[in-house]
Amino acid sequence: MITDEQLGRGRTHLELAREAIAGGAEVIQLRDKTASGKKLYEVGRELRRLTQEKKVTFIINDRVDLAMLVEADGVHVGQTDLPSRAVRRLIGPGKILGVSAASVSEALQAEADGADYLGVGPIFEARGTKSDAGNPLGLEIFQHIRNKCHLPLVAIGGINRENVACVIQSGADAVAIISAIISAENVSESARQIKSIILKEKNIK
Repeated sequence: MITDEQLGRGRTHLELAREAIAGGAEVIQLRDKTASGKKLYEVGRELRRLTQEKKVTFIINDRVDLAMLVEADGVHVGQTDLPSRAVRRLIGPGKILGVSAASVSEALQAEADGADYLGVGPIFEARGTKSDAGNPLGLEIFQHIRNKCHLPLVAIGGINRENVACVIQSGADAVAIISAIISAENVSESARQIKSIILKEKNIK
């Protein structure tokens, strides 16, 4: 689950994370394009404490410095952020490096640069989230990336309870979800329903 206070019905990053974890979220990514560095540092420390207590993986979006300061489990960068090869040098081999990719060439470059997983998308139209998300890739391009790349793929963009099954069937190792969870009236229940579908598709009981 990726946090976004602007879509969270007045709930804070910490509240959203706590409720999503209660519903089965296994990874929390802090993303906030507008908050000050001071606020992000404070939020990052709160989320680090929560995720350690709940034994959940904690990733920070874009901000390599913040990820290192709060001792997050890793960092996720996009194509216009610091180059993934440089980020790997900064964070070292023991931290998780995620990289956004929307094509086979971007996926293979990230793999060569030391990424641990790829965030591939947007798969579907991502309503109300990133204004620069780009045009939806669709499942055909996602499957093409899946066939060419050996890294775990995390599908993102417009994924919800209605379409998550077909995303898993197309080869996604995991999904990253924003609005379908955090904009719901009941964050925990929404996360729980989506998690149940994923486990069913993966034949995990």
